[in-house]
Amino acid sequence: MVREKSTTHTGEERSKVSLIVVLIVLLSGAFVAILNQTLLGTALPHIMRDLDLNASTAQWLQSIFMLVNGIMIPVTAFLIASFTTRGLFLSAMGSFAIGTAICAVAPNFTILMIGRILQAAGAGIIMPLMQTILFLVFPINKRGTAMGMFGLVIAFAPAIGPTLSGWIVEQFPWESLFYMILPIIIVDIIIAYFILKNVTEQTYPKLDVLSIILSSFGFGGLLYGFSTAGSSGWVSEQVFISMSIGAIALIWFIRRQLKLKEPILEFRIFKYKMFTLTTALGMVVFIAMIGAAVVLPLLMQNMLGFTAFESGLALLPGAAIMGLMNPVTGRLFDLYGAKWLSIIGLLILVITTFMFADLSEQTSFAYIATLNAFRMLSVAMVMMPVTTAGLNQLPPDLIPHGTAMNNTMRQVAGAVGTALLVTVMTTGAIPDKGVEGMIHGVNVSFIVAGIISLVGLGISFFIKNPEQSNVMRIDNG
Repeated sequence: MVREKSTTHTGEERSKVSLIVVLIVLLSGAFVAILNQTLLGTALPHIMRDLDLNASTAQWLQSIFMLVNGIMIPVTAFLIASFTTRGLFLSAMGSFAIGTAICAVAPNFTILMIGRILQAAGAGIIMPLMQTILFLVFPINKRGTAMGMFGLVIAFAPAIGPTLSGWIVEQFPWESLFYMILPIIIVDIIIAYFILKNVTEQTYPKLDVLSIILSSFGFGGLLYGFSTAGSSGWVSEQVFISMSIGAIALIWFIRRQLKLKEPILEFRIFKYKMFTLTTALGMVVFIAMIGAAVVLPLLMQNMLGFTAFESGLALLPGAAIMGLMNPVTGRLFDLYGAKWLSIIGLLILVITTFMFADLSEQTSFAYIATLNAFRMLSVAMVMMPVTTAGLNQLPPDLIPHGTAMNNTMRQVAGAVGTALLVTVMTTGAIPDKGVEGMIHGVNVSFIVAGIISLVGLGISFFIKNPEQSNVMRIDNG
């Protein structure tokens, strides 16, 4: 009996170690995927100079990544049901690695674009796949902690991206950005090859080619329209055509999915009220967060005279706090549920957002950095807990669809939030009053973000905590 008990204990320890290793491999893949998205923004002026590009052409290096990402995410539920976990992860990371290597040696814009497309195709699969694996590998009473670690990566990678990129391109050629992340990707692929096991069930759904085409035009068109609206204006021909095609294709896509027995993306998951509620709440918070992440650097560099490196440093404390707090809020979610975490978090978000609506030429670096830090703390209290709460309501066979839908809606919210707040900032500016007039536009954009946050606060009161304590007691015996 003693020997049997000892063997069981060793088996449990091995299982825990195996889960930790799997978590590290998945988080590493997500980290480089997200970091890659944020590195290029600061480096664009250097790339434009080296490859003799104008701003509108160079911007496609960012736009194409988001577009391909937005196209790939909705089809991941189909891919997860068609291929093994290990095979799909290695393929996605392989595509990402090849794309990164091509970008590192690209002699011209065309080759660089091909590299970015391959990177985006891999990254678009990695994020929803990773969330699906986390939900299938970890028991329900540990999912908050696992998603908290996932949130740490989501927060920290984009935080250090612009600052790190700004420093590197000042010291080394822009190709160094890709050479820097390539070894991490290769090591991650090697480790995943040996330790990653299949945890998803292959149901081999029928491939509906029309659905793939409609999804690509629908989500791609809307994302491109929203992303260019901030710079081109909402009434521009380019935005109108893109969003019209996107809207028509998306409506057709949704109607088709509701008729198919094996849809590419399962829209019936919105029948689960808690999933619908938490997805909407996550979108609201993401709009407020991503919009500020774009507006604040513009404010600091174009209006207050700070450098790109300094504007990156101002966002760093907030991102570090958000990253460090995500595992804590994940653990609190496992213990107490999402309701009060989200209510308190959104209350802080509303207050700090409206405090950002009173900026002036005298606003200091310390004020921006401190207020943004509290703002990111509030986001950490809401984002991962509500995502986890919503996905917990779905049966295991619908989790891949839930993670794909969640990531898709977040992409859309990010594009909408950026376009909306940048447009409000531009139209709210008073050109005759110089810098103060430009800052007025920023203040108006934060008032809009504050109102959006207030809507989120109202939604949070409708969240219901499941009988999680009962689940924990059963799991713990």
